[in-house]
Amino acid sequence: MRAKGTTMAAIEQNPEEQNPEANGAGEPTEQLAPPVNENFKWYIIHAYSGFERKVRESLESRITAFGLQNRIGRIMIPTEPVTELRNGKKYTIDRVFLPGYVLVEMELDNDLWHVIKNTPRVTGFLGTGDNPVALSEQEVSSILFRSDAAKDKPSMKVKFDKGEQVRINEGPFANFTGAVDDINEDKQTLKVMVSIFGRSTPVEIEFSKVDKVTE
Repeated sequence: MRAKGTTMAAIEQNPEEQNPEANGAGEPTEQLAPPVNENFKWYIIHAYSGFERKVRESLESRITAFGLQNRIGRIMIPTEPVTELRNGKKYTIDRVFLPGYVLVEMELDNDLWHVIKNTPRVTGFLGTGDNPVALSEQEVSSILFRSDAAKDKPSMKVKFDKGEQVRINEGPFANFTGAVDDINEDKQTLKVMVSIFGRSTPVEIEFSKVDKVTE
């Protein structure tokens, strides 16, 4: 196992937890603080979709059990607060940008690699084979922090069909194209399958942020 650097695009969203009238998402909203250890680098861990928070809890427990507190820093799940109106009440949910991805700041070596790989619901690292990819601070910031906080919008009278090709026109996935996999008329959102790092990934996106792809 050896780490190496690369570049990457920022990542989008999927709903998860919710609390009535909550105000924040639980993740930072402006910029990353400097690492407490100059040898720390950021890596992306693949996890079972929908279990990102369980993976974070398991990692935190294993870090303590193995005495690795000085080798691992922050464990982050990219989220943004989105306000929805349901049954006359406002709810703010933490929406995950990309299902199945967890960001971990650490000083990675073979021993730590094995500890993380053997964590329940972890399937591996971002990278090829046994070579995890390290991210830059700028790349991590582009994933974690978003300036386009969601707002209540009127419903759009747009008809989409499953399997239809669309192009995303706003946000970190701008200019990505993909096929419509699911349509939620009530929330005015689509689930679009886009290719990220060669992996087909579902992205939940508002109707207003996609265009139909025409021949």
